[in-house]
Amino acid sequence: MTAHDRATGSSMSRAGLRFWSAVLAVAVFLVDVLTPLEGAVAVLYVVAILLAARTNRRNDIIVAATGCALLTVSAYLLSHDLEAIASPAVRAVVSLAAIGIATLLALQNYAATSRLAAQARLLNLSHDMIFVRDRGGVITFWNKAAEQAYGWPAEDAIGRLADDLLQTRYPDRRETIEATLLETGRWEGRVEQRTKAGVALTVDARWALQQNHLGKPIGVLETHTDVTDRVAAHTALVQSEQRYRRMFDASRIGVVEEDWSGLRTALKSLDTGEAGLRDHLARNPDFVRQARRLAKITDVNPALQKMVGANGPSAFIENVDRLLGENDISFLGALVAFAQGEPFYEGETELARLDGSRVPVLFTITFPAAPQGDRNVLAFVVDITERQQAQDALLAAQAELAHAARVATLGELSASIAHEVNQPLAAIVTSGQAGLRWLRRDVPDLNEVAATITHVVSEGRRASEIVTRIRAFLKKTPAQQAVLQIGEIIEEAASLVAHELARDDVVLTIEAEPGLRPVRGDRVQLQQVLVNLLINAGQAMSDQPGARTITLRAGAVDGERLAITVQDSGPGIMPDDLPRLFDPFFTTKDGGMGMGLAICRTTVEAHGGQLSAESTPGAGATFRLTLPYSQEHTPP
Repeated sequence: MTAHDRATGSSMSRAGLRFWSAVLAVAVFLVDVLTPLEGAVAVLYVVAILLAARTNRRNDIIVAATGCALLTVSAYLLSHDLEAIASPAVRAVVSLAAIGIATLLALQNYAATSRLAAQARLLNLSHDMIFVRDRGGVITFWNKAAEQAYGWPAEDAIGRLADDLLQTRYPDRRETIEATLLETGRWEGRVEQRTKAGVALTVDARWALQQNHLGKPIGVLETHTDVTDRVAAHTALVQSEQRYRRMFDASRIGVVEEDWSGLRTALKSLDTGEAGLRDHLARNPDFVRQARRLAKITDVNPALQKMVGANGPSAFIENVDRLLGENDISFLGALVAFAQGEPFYEGETELARLDGSRVPVLFTITFPAAPQGDRNVLAFVVDITERQQAQDALLAAQAELAHAARVATLGELSASIAHEVNQPLAAIVTSGQAGLRWLRRDVPDLNEVAATITHVVSEGRRASEIVTRIRAFLKKTPAQQAVLQIGEIIEEAASLVAHELARDDVVLTIEAEPGLRPVRGDRVQLQQVLVNLLINAGQAMSDQPGARTITLRAGAVDGERLAITVQDSGPGIMPDDLPRLFDPFFTTKDGGMGMGLAICRTTVEAHGGQLSAESTPGAGATFRLTLPYSQEHTPP
């Protein structure tokens, strides 16, 4: 039911109106017929017609009018004859005229009311909030959409001031808006209002001024469209665009925005046949060059402009071909990734500066979802000039370092060889001096001279064998294996270091178990291992006051291995140095080369044994060497 229906039908129902209209018509008839009143009593039938008209039914008006007319004629015929036309007949005609006029007016009113009701129903069907207010701002009509959007039913809204009810906030002064409305008859703008629940709405308002037949303003029709979500989305979009623009302009990474929609079309037109896309493109470089020109640059951030020496984006708003060189192959990979629907492509290339120089860069091209994303392809570019320069400098430094290391290693190896042959050379010198003394006697002792020369020759050969073994070791040549008695190896090593130990007042004690099984190995190499261990032990105690002793023990560990230990009474080894003791070039001695122990461990391991060290600072150091027994002899 519309507001008009509720207003006209609020006092009584349609059935009640029909009943009272009929009662009134009958009452007027009876008064007209039964009473001697001389007057236009039949005019009262107009009231019955007006009652019937309040039902808002056209048929009710016609039925009531017809009935009243029939009752008027009937009353006249019953009260008067038709022989003479006198004043009663005139009154009857007047009554019929009044009934006719009232009927016409009622029907016109019904038609106008129907039109208004139809318009109200249409307004209720609208999705926009529509209400009508008078010139004072009081609401006189409130449609269904307004009820749903604002939360107030029509009964609560009608009769209220619109601005107070909706707490409307205007974009301009209210007086200015009203002046525009009165001048043009219309006004449009965006206002903010609140619902019954207090929720803020943003609406697009359209006002239309209603005027009477004299052109006087009588009301305003307001149509409102809720654009809250649209405004919020637009605001978010604007903020996002501003945020993107700030990042785009402030980024220190070069960013290029490109339009690849033309590329999409060109790729779809390709007929690659049985060959893959990459192979097809590789065989058609002309298409790749054309594709580079189709990748339009739409924007370039300041970082990239600076990178290539440009003063603005206008130098780039053409195509990718301006940035890349003629022989650049990175675009081919990007083109394949784009055609295959990859989300991004990474690579390394060079950009052409405006002055003709080249800038090495790393880049990542992102491909948003097609097809809308084809117009927003982003390329992120990082200048790696400094990194490349640093890498070139690093490579040069590494080359220099490698050369220096080779030179140093050569020097260390030379020193190590000199260290290893020092003992036989010292023995040769000693023997040569002894031979000269025997020859300078008044009666030379030729036998002693011969023995001395023999010793010189033996030591010379031993020095040569040491050099040969070291060269073989450096070439990873297999050692010369032989069955050896460990007691003989120990005696020979002790005799070789006897002179040097005696010079440092070091006492060597040898404790070897009798009947030790032989081992298999290289005599010279094993001699040098023991010589190095004994020399190192003696040098460790060279600056130590008091007794200086070295104890060399040899004994069986189990049925498969032989153990030799070299224990000194020196200061020992620091705990931090123990893990690195056998590393090449690590030394704890002033002027040491750090090669002796490393060569010793490698030599022992080449013989299938192990070499380890243990020490308690202040209580000396102990080196333990284990070797497997030779399998060619069984124990007695």
